[in-house]
Amino acid sequence: MRRRITLLVAATTSIVLLAFLLPAAVLVSQVAESRAIDTAQAQLQVLIPSVGLDGRDEAAAAVAAASGGGRSVTARWTDGTWLGGTGVLGDAEPPAGPEVREAADGTRLVQPVRRDDGVAVVELFVPAAELRAGVTRTWLVLGGLGVVLLVLALVVADRLARSLTRPVTDLATTALRLGSGDLTARVTPDGPVEVREVGTALNRLAGRIGELLTAERESAADLAHRLRTPLTALRLDAEALPAAADRERLLDDVDALSRGVDEVISEARRTVREGLGAGCDAVAVLADRVRFWSVLAEEEQRDVGVQLAEGPLPVRVAAADLGAAVDALLGNVFAHTPEGTGFRVAVRPRDGGGAVVTVADRGPGMTDDAVGRGHSGGGSTGLGLDIARRTAEGSGGRLRLAASATGTDVTLELGPPAGQ
Repeated sequence: MRRRITLLVAATTSIVLLAFLLPAAVLVSQVAESRAIDTAQAQLQVLIPSVGLDGRDEAAAAVAAASGGGRSVTARWTDGTWLGGTGVLGDAEPPAGPEVREAADGTRLVQPVRRDDGVAVVELFVPAAELRAGVTRTWLVLGGLGVVLLVLALVVADRLARSLTRPVTDLATTALRLGSGDLTARVTPDGPVEVREVGTALNRLAGRIGELLTAERESAADLAHRLRTPLTALRLDAEALPAAADRERLLDDVDALSRGVDEVISEARRTVREGLGAGCDAVAVLADRVRFWSVLAEEEQRDVGVQLAEGPLPVRVAAADLGAAVDALLGNVFAHTPEGTGFRVAVRPRDGGGAVVTVADRGPGMTDDAVGRGHSGGGSTGLGLDIARRTAEGSGGRLRLAASATGTDVTLELGPPAGQ
């Protein structure tokens, strides 16, 4: 926008300058020529009395004295002889009145002079250089003035365009910050009235989004908090059971469920999600989650294959979100495959930055539409794959599902952190 405004002003100024400078240049040329002709005619008027009244010798001396400075003066006497060189008239009849004869090398003024013994003719030659004296210098001055005016116009246009585009740029920056998850971003309304109205509306929108998210987080936290009462009752019932392995296992399950509820409350009360500013090491997160699930895999006699890339692989996902996505995928393996079914977990670098996480099992497989939210063929909520998909897409990547009768491969492509 700034560049377009500057170009528009440059084009308009150029047209105005051309409309002014071209006629001015033509006028300067005409004035210079007229000035030279007027000076030559005045010189002729000085010679006419001498040629018309004085004798031949006096007239020849006057003609010789008038020549010089680039001009040449000649005169044809009444007997046809030339004083000071042959003129352009030659032996032709003298004209009836004054004449101006133009040529490539200059202009000649022909003036007949009547004497008692006949008609004499005086010719005065004005060279082209004198006709254009000072024209080139004046044109250069006009051109320089035009350039100065054009530069000044461009400077003013650039400042004006900057004052118009700066508020729009601030609006775009604030919108990008809001899109990256910074709900505290606000714009200072500035610029034209329309731009100020947009800035005010954007601030109201950001405030409203923050209010809605706060209300949603509090509602989710309240719902999760309500689960603590029945969980407490369930724990008391489990503790009242006779001491046995089933009692201990039931208490462990209740504790795990309580921790899950606490995580839901903590997650719901996060101020904002990290958005584009999030980041973690995919290798470290995957190693941690594999260690967690390996205990249950050993109990169910499942073979676990782990392939971790060497060194850290930074990705644009918060560690908690990536851990939840991996837990969802591994939870699906344990929930929807028979005990003893092995699985493999791998992480490797992604072309262009980021990481590729793969969770593969040797179970019965699943349909391609299982990645849809709320869809499950195993009686579960159907949110596991959707959580993983949203995590991958939120990082700038995607989820790929390859299922067959011999197993399922779920691949998460995770984008690199912002700025890489």
